[in-house]
Amino acid sequence: MTWLYWIISYFIGNFLTAFFVGKVYGVNLQEERSKNLGARNAGSVIGKAAFMWTFLGDSLKGVLVVLLGSIWNLEQWAIIVGGCLVILGHMYPIWLKFNGGKGVATFIGVGLALSPTIFSFMIVGTAIVFSITRSLTLGMLGGFVFYIGAIVLTGQLPLYIPMLVAIICMLIKHTSNIKESLRRGK
Repeated sequence: MTWLYWIISYFIGNFLTAFFVGKVYGVNLQEERSKNLGARNAGSVIGKAAFMWTFLGDSLKGVLVVLLGSIWNLEQWAIIVGGCLVILGHMYPIWLKFNGGKGVATFIGVGLALSPTIFSFMIVGTAIVFSITRSLTLGMLGGFVFYIGAIVLTGQLPLYIPMLVAIICMLIKHTSNIKESLRRGK
């Protein structure tokens, strides 16, 4: 059952909300601005409604995977692996030649569903760094630091290693954004 859950998790991640939102608006987001199939690019190209629909769709699939694992009474470690796989499925969808979004909205859904308490540290870290730098990208980095700190402080590091893998993959996908934010001083 666990292997089936993991396969399903990856393929749920392959549902790229931005791809379908773009189709509704007659826009191929893979050809616009950052060419990324995520909420930020959808919002930049199409508008606030597209951002919201994409963000909701992508975050809810993260929540769905965690709930599905809970319904199937899987162990916490297996659910966390499923959470990592839904994020990776979003970032590297097989049907789009492994070129998807950057994973943040799906990570938010997974993180909140796994542990709202631990995820609250992500929110605090993001808010603190954003208030200083006025950069959402750098705020996200601060959020990741606080999130990982919360995992370590609660003694759950071994359990959460799959989420750390997801974070590393997201950071790799965000490399150009991070460099740009640091270059601008934002």
